[in-house]
Amino acid sequence: MMSRKKRFYEGPQKVTERSHYSPLVSEIAKAREHIQNSLEKIDGVTLDDGLNSQLANRLTELESENKELTQILNSVLNRLSTIEAQLTLTNGESKKPEAKPAVVEKEDDDVDLFGSDSEEEGEEAARIREERLAAYAAKKAKKVQIIAKSNIILDVKPWDDETDLKVMETEIRKITQDGLLWGASKFVPVAFGIQKLSISCVVEDDKVSIDWLTEEIEKLEDFVQSVDIAAFNKI
Repeated sequence: MMSRKKRFYEGPQKVTERSHYSPLVSEIAKAREHIQNSLEKIDGVTLDDGLNSQLANRLTELESENKELTQILNSVLNRLSTIEAQLTLTNGESKKPEAKPAVVEKEDDDVDLFGSDSEEEGEEAARIREERLAAYAAKKAKKVQIIAKSNIILDVKPWDDETDLKVMETEIRKITQDGLLWGASKFVPVAFGIQKLSISCVVEDDKVSIDWLTEEIEKLEDFVQSVDIAAFNKI
């Protein structure tokens, strides 16, 4: 009885040393301690021939449980030893000094023969921007621009009935300018046998001024007495 007590008493101490490895070990230690306490209580009882058979059976069960717990404990300790060895090996490999990258000595000459990445990106961005601007300009040039124009009818009066209106009309049509297009004409009676020239023209507003046109016609002093605007319509 004392040998069993001693064996169970020594068992928890050994387990306690490794209890931090696993909760299972702690539970085993508690079980063994419980068994030890039961045995101590039994040691304090005087056994005689009239010992209850139930107590004897319980003692047998405890011895069997003790054997099983001892086997489990030994298996757990062996497993912990294996894990501890693996951890030691892993930690040893992780602590190996890392190879330091080779230090490239900086040359005294800082000239970049191939240009930096930022310079290449800047040139590429500039090229793309120029291409887009050129494409936009070409597209804008292809658009049909709306040109403001005016349709004008001028009444040109001669000095008298002896003025040759056909010659006067010919001289007027000799007045040319970019944006000026002469149209139809006719002779319209005024009074006392005198006729006037009614002539139409189309002008681009940005290129031809009406004041300039009337002044040019009035310069034909041998034929023209006055110029009036009979009609003025925007096209």
